[in-house]
Amino acid sequence: MTRQYCHIGSRTIAYLDSVPGGNALRTIVLLHAFPLGAGMWEPQIRSIPKGWRLITPDLCGFGGTTDPNPTLPAIDDYADDVTDLLGELGITRAVVGGCSMGGYATFAVMRKVSHMVEAIVLADTKMTADTSEGRANRRSMLALVDREGPSGVSRDMMPKLLGATTVASDATIEPTVRRFIKQQSPDALRGAIRRMMDRPDSSELATTITVPALIVVGEEDALTPVADAQKMAAAIPGARLEIIPGAGHLPNLEQPARFNTVLGDFLSSLP
Repeated sequence: MTRQYCHIGSRTIAYLDSVPGGNALRTIVLLHAFPLGAGMWEPQIRSIPKGWRLITPDLCGFGGTTDPNPTLPAIDDYADDVTDLLGELGITRAVVGGCSMGGYATFAVMRKVSHMVEAIVLADTKMTADTSEGRANRRSMLALVDREGPSGVSRDMMPKLLGATTVASDATIEPTVRRFIKQQSPDALRGAIRRMMDRPDSSELATTITVPALIVVGEEDALTPVADAQKMAAAIPGARLEIIPGAGHLPNLEQPARFNTVLGDFLSSLP
């Protein structure tokens, strides 16, 4: 899958597109997890339902996307990535979703431009802000990036990203995820950590969401476990909750066929 590049003023947004130029189609935008990039959605790009166009951008600093706000990073910068890219592509309304950090960015999109969102997908994420312990862990991760760069982050996070079933049954997933991580720059990782660490709580926002919502979680996710997904499903009116067996924090990569079916069913249900 060839990356596309959108140049807006002095900045560049890189993205993958299942149907480049497919403006007549309905659009879904999926936002990647930390510390991966847009490439994590390749199994979905290859299997997006007929009539839909899937766009997956690299968020600020990741992949080929420049970071316009490296000194004062905020989670809303990721929302700007989405709105700027859609604006440049002439898309006024889309389904927006993401995995983990991409879920935090989805909430940011809802805060800023909810009128552009026709439905949301929240995969292996949570609506709450970081706890004091969570912020301390982020600071430790920043120090790790400074010491060892993406390789250190990969070593530290791999045991937490994949479910036990995946590790035991599919030897191809771990090297794929490691490759995605090592493709990222230390600056991208630092910016993402700071954006996540300072993100606002979205619990109150969740209760005001009126568009259709799909919440997906890997049954074996240790980072944002099923309980977090259940709390979001209870908070968002009418939300649909799907638990993916045999998957950890990255169910779209660990169990792509099941994830694609769940996503396709949801898209087909939209008015």
